Amino acid sequence: MTEPTDLARVPGVIPYVDHHTGPRRLLTIDIPHLGHTVRAYAPIASVDGRQYIVSWGAVTFEIPADRNVHVSVHLQTNSGRDYTITPFASTVLPPHPAPIRLQTQFAPSQGPQGALVPVG
Repeated sequence: MTEPTDLARVPGVIPYVDHHTGPRRLLTIDIPHLGHTVRAYAPIASVDGRQYIVSWGAVTFEIPADRNVHVSVHLQTNSGRDYTITPFASTVLPPHPAPIRLQTQFAPSQGPQGALVPVG
């Protein structure tokens, strides 16, 4: 997809809301839950600093295709005491015209930093 996405034909896509007149592409992020995480955490995805409270599973965004785009996912919680560190993953996507699919990988027992890895 090298032209702006026709959102009327792509249901469920979160539009890119900042000013951008160049080409766009689709980004899908898979956020699988880790058993107990469904009750303890809420997933939040960010695109270029804008945060979106999303649901577990796949979520699709419209993003610029002609420049770098910062993408991150973190798991927010209200449980815990004092300094609860929540899992997060972050990456910068380089310019590219093709759609991309990423999956979050969290292992809270190994520390808060996770990864966003390409799927497919």
